[in-house]
Amino acid sequence: MTEKPSATQEGVSIVVCCHNSARLLPETLSHLAAQQFSSLPPSCEVIVVDNASTDETAKIARECWPDDCPIPLRIVPEPKLGLSNARLRGIAEANYSIVCFVDDDNLVSHDWAEIVSRVMSEHSEVGACGGQVEAQCEVAQPRWFERFQNYYAVGQQAEQEGDVTDTRGYLWGAGLCLRKEAFERVVENGFSFLLSDRKGESLSSGGDAELCYALKLTGWRLWYEPRLRLRHFLTAPRLQWNHLRRISRGFGAATAGIDSYEMAFKEEPGKVVERLRRTWGWQTLATVWHLARQPVRVLRAALASAEGDASVLQIENLWGRLLELLRHRRSYGSNLRRIQTKRFDRL
Repeated sequence: MTEKPSATQEGVSIVVCCHNSARLLPETLSHLAAQQFSSLPPSCEVIVVDNASTDETAKIARECWPDDCPIPLRIVPEPKLGLSNARLRGIAEANYSIVCFVDDDNLVSHDWAEIVSRVMSEHSEVGACGGQVEAQCEVAQPRWFERFQNYYAVGQQAEQEGDVTDTRGYLWGAGLCLRKEAFERVVENGFSFLLSDRKGESLSSGGDAELCYALKLTGWRLWYEPRLRLRHFLTAPRLQWNHLRRISRGFGAATAGIDSYEMAFKEEPGKVVERLRRTWGWQTLATVWHLARQPVRVLRAALASAEGDASVLQIENLWGRLLELLRHRRSYGSNLRRIQTKRFDRL
């Protein structure tokens, strides 16, 4: 255990957000403890954020961390359930200038910390970077998995290394590496999460994309680095078709919050129709219209599993968006206005 210094230092803080992670955590931590460095290693630490766990997550973390590991481990509690809350706790606790979010089912490469340190030092304009993710499945992959692997944050995030700010526009939360200074600037500008992100067994999502959009709005760049490699361990229940349908519905729900950021990137509308498109009523009616124009698909999604059918995932996405819009009727417009005022140049 180490004491947290009073000021941020150069180095890498790897944050593992955990909720009931006792089963998965040992292998995740073994990969972090095995980090190797080709030259003088950067300052590095691992922070396990125990997010309202009811199992032995903290105990297992302490027991499986090697006594002779040169990288210190700290375990901090975050009693308020939710991935966004756990990430915020990890950032607040981080000693070092770069914060990497490694999920409890992520197995990072042996050179992860060294590569991310090098990338962020070479590109001072980059607020966040992400890498390439491979799947490691507990059971045989379903026949549809490769087609929909991006739903699981698996695959390449771009065709090649480089700036993805104006192309892809966001990075996956699995392995997301954040410049702490960039996050602090965003917070100073009034940022707080609109999206709740995952809470326990709930599959709400979008916090990683929202954070990337907030960085982009404040002038920071996003970078894809394929040398940053991790394996995403997927348990058998997560590889079931109904689970993927739930994921897609969660993604749809997230779009209702992401609207505020996407609209903030655009110029203020001049025409009446363009202004109407920014309203809750227009967006809700448009979503209803997209559902109403494909009644057969909606009925099939309601009555059948339709395993492997991409149109079913599209319907789930639209349902998730519609339900979230209905829940946020009163706040939709105020969220857009709040985000619109946050745009400013970093320098």
